[in-house]
Amino acid sequence: LDIPQTFRHHVFCCAQQRPPGHPRGNCAAKGAHPLWQRLDQKIQAKGLADVGMAMTGCLGFCSAGPLMVVYPEGIWYRPETPEDIDEIVESHLVNDAPVERLVMVLTR
Repeated sequence: LDIPQTFRHHVFCCAQQRPPGHPRGNCAAKGAHPLWQRLDQKIQAKGLADVGMAMTGCLGFCSAGPLMVVYPEGIWYRPETPEDIDEIVESHLVNDAPVERLVMVLTR
């Protein structure tokens, strides 16, 4: 029986790019890519084989970006600095403790 690989945490990172001036905006224009590169580097450096990371298109809350969501908890983050990424990795992805100061409660 082949059992698919599952992850302890699966992180989805918005990498949406839209034309300049688009009314919804986009995470890429708000500096998402360097943050996601750092996230990927930190996951690799920590050897977190049980943490998956996927780049996505729009997660639906464009004005709040850059955004990432961590499952299975469904916790949304809006990191702004490389240090925010480091804290999310160490606290949430390594130690299973969400970073309360960076958690976003999103409403449409």
